[in-house]
Amino acid sequence: MKIITISGPPSSGKTATIVKTIECLRNEGKKVGVVKFDCLTSFDNLIYEEYKIPLQIGLSGKICPDHFFISNIEDAREWAEDKNLDFLITESAGLCNRCSPYMKGILAVCIIDNLSGVNTPKKIGPMLKYADIVVVTKGDIVSQAEREVFAFHIREANPGAKIVHVNGITGQGTFMLSKYFLDAKEVDTLQGNRLRFTVPSSVCSYCTGETLIGESYQMGMMRKIQFE
Repeated sequence: MKIITISGPPSSGKTATIVKTIECLRNEGKKVGVVKFDCLTSFDNLIYEEYKIPLQIGLSGKICPDHFFISNIEDAREWAEDKNLDFLITESAGLCNRCSPYMKGILAVCIIDNLSGVNTPKKIGPMLKYADIVVVTKGDIVSQAEREVFAFHIREANPGAKIVHVNGITGQGTFMLSKYFLDAKEVDTLQGNRLRFTVPSSVCSYCTGETLIGESYQMGMMRKIQFE
């Protein structure tokens, strides 16, 4: 089985891109399932059910989505194995630009959209910088100059990544993306595998449910601004 990890900011077109790419993989006779990791709620099940794509949704609640992802990814792989899938695609909420759910040896895809602003690639951390493939969506809505500047900033942030332009509505570009998926390596287990980058490590009073503001309520790993 092959595992593809996809992340990206909210509303960047992740689900639409995944669905269109799965259609290409199905044309190759592949069985594909998705595990969606989100925070409080998700309505993507309506889209995946429409296309009869096997789906599991995990909601992290108060826990960081990517910490939640890491602690559940092996169970997700076992679920896909029980379903006899050829591909497991995991979709991460991507709410924190500092986070990155990418694992060594697992194809990592970051999806961002041209409408987020030409400087967005400079603002995204490991989620973009450690991706193997950067998918750019909604390019049909901006000018050619904006697309070129956006792509230039992606290359500055991640010179080694392949850039694929995708239209999530028509599916243009997803055939090429599916070819990269087909070239991904087979995975038997994720036990003992490693992340490509560390996730944020902070255990403080607010992590454990504190709601009161003030230094007397701040305990654990805290970081303060040094005002001049």
